[in-house]
Amino acid sequence: MKAARARRFSFRPAGYPRAVALTRAFTLTELLVVIGVIAILAALLLPLLGRAQESGRAAVCLSNLRQVGISLQLYVQDNRNHLPTMRDRSLTMTNSLPSPDIVLSNYLGNVRILKCPSDKQNLFETTGSSYAWNSLLNGQDAEHLSALGMKFDPHQIPLMFDKDKFHKARGPNKEVNYLYADGHIKNLLAIEGTIQKSP
Repeated sequence: MKAARARRFSFRPAGYPRAVALTRAFTLTELLVVIGVIAILAALLLPLLGRAQESGRAAVCLSNLRQVGISLQLYVQDNRNHLPTMRDRSLTMTNSLPSPDIVLSNYLGNVRILKCPSDKQNLFETTGSSYAWNSLLNGQDAEHLSALGMKFDPHQIPLMFDKDKFHKARGPNKEVNYLYADGHIKNLLAIEGTIQKSP
């Protein structure tokens, strides 16, 4: 009775020789080919994923710059149409002028808006802002901008921009985001992907 029950629950089909019941395994060569294909696919997909993530961070960075533009607009309205006088903390050790995080704090609502998500160098933590201020425009009338003795249309000169090429993964023409004064200071516009050099 016990022998018959054991035969009934055997995992090997009846009539098959014992050698045929063994399953066929992958050879080492087949395994290496599969691993190689997976490695090639990963190498192709990882840069695309990195670029997509960077595009998302760059969009947040650009949105932050737009909010900085609104805060500058509010500052100008409160100060007889003049831009603020300030200097980046990172430019000099002996800086007598206040930095953007101090000057614009009441207008920003939250100074963390000055942090770009792609700022992997911790410039925000060490200098108070991931964005550089164009100090050549300090205290100027927002409607009559000039730098180094030359007059500029507001759409030609940046007010603030990324302190470094935070967005390299997006390509050489989109490494830095710029905030320009466009037409009138009330219409500040952040322009993405410009290849102009900062002053």
